[in-house]
Amino acid sequence: MTGMPGTDGTLDGPYAPSPDGRRHLPGSDGEHALQRSLGTEQRAERFYEQQVLDHLNERMREFVGRQEMFFLATSDRHGECDNSFRAGPPGFLQVLDPRVLAYPEYRGNGVHASLGNISENPHAGLLLLDFERARIGLHVNGRARIVSDAELRAQYPGLPEETPSGRRFELWVRIDVEEAYIHCAKHIPQMVKAPRGTPRDWGTDDYRRKGGDFFGAAREQQARRAQEQNRPPAAPALPSVPPAPPAPAAPPVPAAPPVPAAPPAHLVPPAAPAPLATPAPPAAPALPAAPPAPPVPVGQELTPARAEARPALPAPPPDVQLWREEARRALERAERAGSGGGGWFG
Repeated sequence: MTGMPGTDGTLDGPYAPSPDGRRHLPGSDGEHALQRSLGTEQRAERFYEQQVLDHLNERMREFVGRQEMFFLATSDRHGECDNSFRAGPPGFLQVLDPRVLAYPEYRGNGVHASLGNISENPHAGLLLLDFERARIGLHVNGRARIVSDAELRAQYPGLPEETPSGRRFELWVRIDVEEAYIHCAKHIPQMVKAPRGTPRDWGTDDYRRKGGDFFGAAREQQARRAQEQNRPPAAPALPSVPPAPPAPAAPPVPAAPPVPAAPPAHLVPPAAPAPLATPAPPAAPALPAAPPAPPVPVGQELTPARAEARPALPAPPPDVQLWREEARRALERAERAGSGGGGWFG
């Protein structure tokens, strides 16, 4: 951000009063809205005017030259943020001039999260804290870009030649300063420096020297993978049944043809006369009933041959006495005819 108080304390650039008398304050529209909502506009404006610079003054440059660490905030092109930590020997964060800082990229875990964000979004924020002496902090916001060692060294020949471990620098991050302001000492704790390690610890790949698995993340991930490997495979998902096709719509029912109107009564022809009933034919005369057959004598069943040879019996006379006489004579004739046959079972 440009338009901060100049080196002589006067306002210049966009921070100076505009033709309409209004000043363009540093910061975002969101923080200005909150200042109005919470009633802190006067305090915020006083801080902007007295503490926010667009460069590093002499005392700021001296402060940067003594620091051995800082925190770096970056974000990708979508605004997703990342905060990282950088450390080195005093003065590893180089003050190239009042408006330019640069720091070398040492060997790390190979993720390059900060560099990846800077390659998409140049906005970066640095926070330097002195826990040991002054208990004060310094904010530096600006635009960062990645440059090679050869490119930066061509512009600033006084850069150090190698890292404390003897390795040459390959990449630098250059930061063009837009804002620089104090972080008050109210809540910065006092700390005592621990015994220093050997210079060879800088840039080491030793797992234990780098902290190892201090938070147990590697053990947790290893246990999770082992649990997933021992888990029985899930049953394959059954194929989904395709939905039944919708039933075809019934064809439209044709409308019934219109009923023709009845003709006038005087045009309707007279109905034909009903045909006369045909007389039924006379019934046939009843036939006389046949007389019952005479009984067969017991013990003398007729064979088919004998039945054919037997003469037909005359019809019984109407007189009972005559009928009996005729039956006696027929019996005698039958006995005579069958006397030479040896009986029924001859």
